[in-house]
Amino acid sequence: MVLTDEVSRTLFAEYAAHRKSDRGREEIGWVLLGVREADRAVVLATLPAGAERDAGEAHVRFNSEAQALASRIVRQSDRRLTLLGIVHTHPGRMRWPSSGDYEGDRRWVSNLRGGEGVFGIGTFESPNRTEPTTVGGHPREHILTFEDLRFDWYTLAGDDKRYRPVPLELTLGPDLAMPLRAVWPIVETHAARLDRLARLIAKVRFEISENAGVPVLVVTVLLGEPGHQVRVLLERKTVRYVYEAGDAAFQADLPAGTAPDQGLFLLLAEVVARP
Repeated sequence: MVLTDEVSRTLFAEYAAHRKSDRGREEIGWVLLGVREADRAVVLATLPAGAERDAGEAHVRFNSEAQALASRIVRQSDRRLTLLGIVHTHPGRMRWPSSGDYEGDRRWVSNLRGGEGVFGIGTFESPNRTEPTTVGGHPREHILTFEDLRFDWYTLAGDDKRYRPVPLELTLGPDLAMPLRAVWPIVETHAARLDRLARLIAKVRFEISENAGVPVLVVTVLLGEPGHQVRVLLERKTVRYVYEAGDAAFQADLPAGTAPDQGLFLLLAEVVARP
């Protein structure tokens, strides 16, 4: 198994931030995307559990709708990317998956390419046991550490009786999902409708942009005529709709609270009705 250095940094940084938050006693987790090769899995992106997760001290259930949309967005840049596995934390020092994890994971991995998944367990040491450091550690082939945090890595196939520690190496590379963090609240708010829109219409593309320093999720729908497209610009509290036809463009004035997919079709209806 191979982790890019930015994926590793994401996991440690977001785990540390989570522990300092008001939900820090809960479990937290990430979905892993990457490329599965003949003899290794290369992790290239992490999708967070999301603010809308269902979590407690002994479980975490991810916001699956947000992750489905996020996976679609990340895979625009590389269609080889596939679901590789899951990372989650344990509030104590249990550094291996639980029996409950096993029952769910062994059924789940049958849906993965190759029928095998990778799994990480995050734990933390007592602050008195580690000295502050700016350098991570790799004390065993399946363990990564940084300051008081630790991730143990395993692999599991559907017919395995137990998880197997998986040798791990780091390489230079990105976390392809990092740009999504800026618009993650928007993704969570509109995930189900935007993912359905992308399934209904073939030529839909997502981008992350800014408007006066404010993150924007831009949804572009290409139309049949060359140079004709609709752009839906989603900010935290506003949604704007722009129809572009070559050098001409106009912005639709739709009622506040209109869902982004509904607004798109209302705009198209207005365009069709024009002489």
